[in-house]
Amino acid sequence: MSKREAFLEAACKEKVEDFLRFIQLHKDKAEPFDVEEVLQEMPRGQRQNLWGKLASLLQDVLQELPPEQREESREKEREEGMDMESAADPKHVMAVVDGVTLVAVVSLKVLQDGDTYSALLEIAHRLHDVLVSLPVSEAPLQLHIHTLCEAWWKKGLKEREKFGRTAFLISLQKSFILKKPGGEIQRVWSLHDVLLSLEYSSEDNKQIIDLLLQCFHRPTYIRNDDGKRFLVFLFSWNVNFIWVIHGTIKNQLEFYSKTMTTHITEVYFRAWKKASGDFLEQIESTCIQDFMQNAVFLHRASPVHAKVRQIVSHFHTRKGCNKVDKMLYNLYKPILWKALSAPNFEVRANATLLFTEAFPVHDPDQSNKNTDETIQKQLDTVMGLLDDPHPTVRSNATLGVCKILAKCWELLPPTIITDFLKKLVMELAADISSPDVRCSVFKCLTIVLDNSLSHPLLEKLLPNLKYSLHDNSEKVRTAFLDMLIKVKAVRAAKFWDVSNMDHLLARLAIDSHSVCKRIVDLLFKSFFPVNESEREWCCRCITLIQMNPMAARKFYQLAHKHTAPTNIIKLMLAIRRVLNSCIQADCDLSDINESNKENSTQAEPLLEKDTAVVSRLLEVTVILWRSVEKALKQNEEAQKYTFAKFGNVMAKYFQAFESEQCTVPLIQLASFMPPAAVPTFSCGVLSRLKRMDPAAAPTQYSQLLDCICSWGQTADVLEVITDWLTEALPKQGDKGNTNRKVRIQETVEAKPDLALAYLEYLFSHTSTREKVLALGQRPLKQLHTVLGNWRSVLYTHLSSTAEDPKSPDVETALKVFVYHGRLGAHLQHNSSEGRDYLLSVEHVAAWVAERVLPFLTKRTNDDDEEEEDSEKSQPLAVQITESFLTVCRDVLLVGLGDETFKGQILHLCSLILLSDAGYLCIPAVLPILKEVTESYVPDDFNEAQDNEEDATTVILGVVANIFQKIIELLARRLRKEPEEGKQLCQSAVPGLTDFLQVAQTWDRAPLCGVFSTLFAVIIVEKRHLLQKMTHPEEVITPESVEDMPPLSSILLSVILKAPSVTRAFLAEVSSSLNSEAINSLNELAAVLHVLTVIKHTGQSKAGLKCAATSVQQQLHKHAVTSVDSRDIQRVIYESSVKTLNEMLDL
Repeated sequence: MSKREAFLEAACKEKVEDFLRFIQLHKDKAEPFDVEEVLQEMPRGQRQNLWGKLASLLQDVLQELPPEQREESREKEREEGMDMESAADPKHVMAVVDGVTLVAVVSLKVLQDGDTYSALLEIAHRLHDVLVSLPVSEAPLQLHIHTLCEAWWKKGLKEREKFGRTAFLISLQKSFILKKPGGEIQRVWSLHDVLLSLEYSSEDNKQIIDLLLQCFHRPTYIRNDDGKRFLVFLFSWNVNFIWVIHGTIKNQLEFYSKTMTTHITEVYFRAWKKASGDFLEQIESTCIQDFMQNAVFLHRASPVHAKVRQIVSHFHTRKGCNKVDKMLYNLYKPILWKALSAPNFEVRANATLLFTEAFPVHDPDQSNKNTDETIQKQLDTVMGLLDDPHPTVRSNATLGVCKILAKCWELLPPTIITDFLKKLVMELAADISSPDVRCSVFKCLTIVLDNSLSHPLLEKLLPNLKYSLHDNSEKVRTAFLDMLIKVKAVRAAKFWDVSNMDHLLARLAIDSHSVCKRIVDLLFKSFFPVNESEREWCCRCITLIQMNPMAARKFYQLAHKHTAPTNIIKLMLAIRRVLNSCIQADCDLSDINESNKENSTQAEPLLEKDTAVVSRLLEVTVILWRSVEKALKQNEEAQKYTFAKFGNVMAKYFQAFESEQCTVPLIQLASFMPPAAVPTFSCGVLSRLKRMDPAAAPTQYSQLLDCICSWGQTADVLEVITDWLTEALPKQGDKGNTNRKVRIQETVEAKPDLALAYLEYLFSHTSTREKVLALGQRPLKQLHTVLGNWRSVLYTHLSSTAEDPKSPDVETALKVFVYHGRLGAHLQHNSSEGRDYLLSVEHVAAWVAERVLPFLTKRTNDDDEEEEDSEKSQPLAVQITESFLTVCRDVLLVGLGDETFKGQILHLCSLILLSDAGYLCIPAVLPILKEVTESYVPDDFNEAQDNEEDATTVILGVVANIFQKIIELLARRLRKEPEEGKQLCQSAVPGLTDFLQVAQTWDRAPLCGVFSTLFAVIIVEKRHLLQKMTHPEEVITPESVEDMPPLSSILLSVILKAPSVTRAFLAEVSSSLNSEAINSLNELAAVLHVLTVIKHTGQSKAGLKCAATSVQQQLHKHAVTSVDSRDIQRVIYESSVKTLNEMLDL
């Protein structure tokens, strides 16, 4: 029996195992059996017989396992772990179905014209039904049936629409879920003709339509070439589908990236290009013209404006083709010309961009004469746009004109070109009303410079712009320099003809970094010609120094960005050779400049100016070294070589260049090198610091301290500081002698002021501070202890009746007191564990409370001498207290204060305010309250607010109480001493402003009481004023804070500084009114006066209206019915009603 007969015989239910064996042989590549060969060898009748038998087999197998039982049987088998040997075994059924599918797919390949394939069609129908109900686990079988449906469609057989639709739908669905959908998208594109057989309006196809629209959401489709072809095709499926697609894309446009928008733009353009008839008309009117309208009418701040502009611009770039030109002309005709004269400046600005980008907008079918007339009209329109009243339109018109000139230079008449450029250069570049317009001119001229034909004309016009280098707007200067860089790059003109070298250097000396880096970019090759010899570099360097020393500093600060570190080091060594020759030739630089006469203002500099040039050369060397310091550290060999070269000559430099101008950069040079490289200098640095005059300026010792720290000798300086501060402390002498004596070693002159100056410098600069803190605990703790001992000096000054001339002065003692606290903060921050140094600050707080605050209490003794002593000691006590509070504020500011510390400092603040003269410290107490409050976050307070004993609640409650005490003290001082009270209030304004800005973030207890306090004080003060009025003429509604009573005036001015604080205050006003805490006519009138003042500032209209409504609800209760028109209460009531009606616009 032959293979084909055996295979034919096996295609039945009784011999299904043989059939499955044949299928397995086909799949096994090692076996020679191939189903396709067998089917090709079969005569037509046998093939039809085979298809009939397979149809019966498929029917029988599927009847044994109906669709609804397939998943149930599979679940049952999975749960029971049983092998089902019956015919209803799902695995067996699926194997048979898969075999039949394989034969069906192969049969389509060998199907010949004239074959009767009704049985094969029956198989296909049954498999199609199976495909719908297949579980996910049967993915291979699903793929095979899917392939059968696809092949059936492509073969063009009977009922192909059904199979094609299914194949297309499955491919579409799979393309959305696969990680790599490229192959499936290709299959979708191969089946795109299926859509032509589907009815767009049919409900059955709604699922497919939804999936098609999803394709425009998928980047995989938009980026993929086949996907893009498919999306283009969708525009030609049905005319009514076009506006649906367009709507989908518009909704997604905001979320597309710039690249995605480019792909979508290409889809639109290709769809338009391929369309014709109704489809073309629909795409133009529904899509392209819609984008044009949006590009004109959308706000520039809209998130989709830039995307819409990008799409429209793509069509503009395709100009030059008759079809595109015609389309742009027709679609823009009803939009563009109206928009260019619209009242809204944004519409005009948008239209200007579109118009100039699409220029010329003309009908290609017109005659040449008509076209020329159209273009001339459009050029006149552009010229008119340059004179538009709004700067944004003028800026856009400038951009448009420059694009037109760059693109159409050869086509435009010379007179028009000249008119446009003169308009830009002579008028708009000097537009005093808008820096944006001036900036736009210089930015856009770079576009014109790209066209080489423009260079001759621009070479004549650009020198008129020379003063733009000194424009008062930085962005204009930056744009001008960018244009000069472009002029230099395209060789349109000599940049120094446009802007004089002296002017460029003058700007380089004084301008910002962004401007300076552009000037250096422009001048780099002029003053650092890397292709010339190193001698020439030095010549140019000296020339630059002589032209403008400050510009030279800036130039070499930025030079490392334009050349390699190797060249920088070469220049340093070349300068060294010049300096060496100066020593040998007694500083005569004339030979250096002989070869550089063309770049120098004078060929032979005068001898008396040489010292200045040498000092500048040394400065340049320092600047260059600092710029390549990192690079030198990475190249040990180059670093050693540089150290050796400069180390050899440093001693001679110090001898030869003795002026201060030269010494400063020499010391900086020495700090870059190890001390061994400059032994003569390094040995004497510490001695120089010790011998320094106590009144020395920071410039005299700052570089010496830098040297010491960079050489790793920081401990020696710290020891000197500690010794000086220790020796300067007064010491007890003979016990029998009651007078204090200062005993200082004769060999050491204690200089406490200089010690503090050194300490200030070391801790004020990051590099030196890190070196000091790296010394470890022992020397720093010793210094901290010594600083703390100076409190005794302060107390002596507080308590003594006569000044001891031998005792350190009070200013020095006060500085030491502050440094003690600051050093403690540094050490606490540097400490990995414990709170020892924080504890030391708390001890100082206790000392202030015990020893200093008693001096803030007024003496009631009649002794005139004691009263005089009190007057002397009280200001010092205030100074000490304020200085300590400032240190505490800084500790809190950097986040070092814990709960205990905050509690201690707030307790001290309470004690200060309870003192008789404690009110003098209010400006120092307020920043403490602000920092304590700011250390807590309202959102983190939710859990703690229910627990009244919580530490946070307690501390914030103390803050609110202290604030209330402060307001009470301010009010008291204003009553007792009005002038002094006003000065005190003014000094408290910055602290009040900062504290209220933080307090307004809390809308619940205890800090909401802050605004209750403010409101109560303002109302009480105003009510008191109203009660004192006796004449109706005195009842005047205030219009500004100046019209309010003194304290209310200051508090309201603080509240009205920030809108957020104003809103919080108005919320408190409404709350108090609603709680009926305001219960008299005078109080309601006072509230209205406050609201009127707020109204005149134009702030928080919603909060204001809410508060006014609350007043209205209560005011009628206090209506005055007196007939006496001179009655004060009646006048106040009528004034209140009038004010309220104006506020509510009644």
